[in-house]
Amino acid sequence: MEYGWPAELRDLARQARAFVDESTADLYATDDGWLVGYSREFTRRLAARGWIGMTWPTEAGGDGRPEIERFVVTEQLLLGGAPMAGSFFPDRQIGPVLLTYGTPEQKRRWLPAMRRGEVQWCVGMSEPDAGSDVAAIATTAVRDGDTFVVNGQKTWTSGAFEADWCYLICRTDRTQPAHRGMSELIVDMASPGITVERITDASGDAHFCEVFFDDVRVPVDHLVGELNNSFGQTMRQLEHERGGIDRLASNQRLYRDMVAEADTGDPLVRQEIARLEAGYQIGRHMVLRNVLRQAPLAQYSAITKTFCTEHEQRVAAFVCRVAGADAMTWGRVARNVVYAPAYTIMGGTTQILRNVMGERILGLPREPRPSGNRP
Repeated sequence: MEYGWPAELRDLARQARAFVDESTADLYATDDGWLVGYSREFTRRLAARGWIGMTWPTEAGGDGRPEIERFVVTEQLLLGGAPMAGSFFPDRQIGPVLLTYGTPEQKRRWLPAMRRGEVQWCVGMSEPDAGSDVAAIATTAVRDGDTFVVNGQKTWTSGAFEADWCYLICRTDRTQPAHRGMSELIVDMASPGITVERITDASGDAHFCEVFFDDVRVPVDHLVGELNNSFGQTMRQLEHERGGIDRLASNQRLYRDMVAEADTGDPLVRQEIARLEAGYQIGRHMVLRNVLRQAPLAQYSAITKTFCTEHEQRVAAFVCRVAGADAMTWGRVARNVVYAPAYTIMGGTTQILRNVMGERILGLPREPRPSGNRP
């Protein structure tokens, strides 16, 4: 079968490649650009090109373009190392969540600014004692008149140091079971009582942050969706987060550069390149199944993320072997090797996602929890 793009999508890919080259020439390009590449200027340029919210409905201010076109553009932005983190979170998940659960007033207020590239967002989800277990969050929002008063702490909050707004997952009723009593609020990051501290990881990046909320007041009309019933909304947001091409192509640009340095006269090296090339093809088709809605996104995004992020770790190991001793000196390869363990942690750990596959796709029974004291 011929898997090539039709002419219009090939042309769109060429346009996107040229755009990245031109729009980053006076800025910078970076590996993992969707994670660590924060450039407000690039965000504005991307918005001016019409490539933020391009698939959103026209009645919501978008262009109503098919999801496959967003895939084509995003893939080229990733491969070009575009500093796209400032636009990626609004475009990938926050905008779609507002389109699904937001009130008409919320859509009018926040979506146009996202489209114009004027604002940056972060997602307040993980906490020090609640990483992949979203239902274990402890940050509270207590109703007080026409505001909620928020107290708590979030961690691993990507881009909080740059964000204008935070999409916050919090607990609004502590008397209900863990998966109930949760709500989602939009919080102005300039609000009194918010403290942001950047976390420098082992690779030297500092895009992760801790965010502290100390009696932060949030207007009641910033509640998105149902009060005390947002767990399903949060899961929908994670589906947008887990099944995209970003989970496959984070270090693909580095891989392509290092293949040119590899000793392809060695048959073992050729075999490894063949395995990795096959992995890229498999992962790409998995992502395309999500894009084209050829599989249930709720379950299939877990499969896609697991395969693709484990593949990214295999890529990191390969580029390290190609670099040899040079991998021990600081540079692109060393940075990627150090960062690679994060690929299967962020957005839900591989262990959690394998549980999702077992329980929700294969229908495997949960192991009963032991009663009483363990011997």
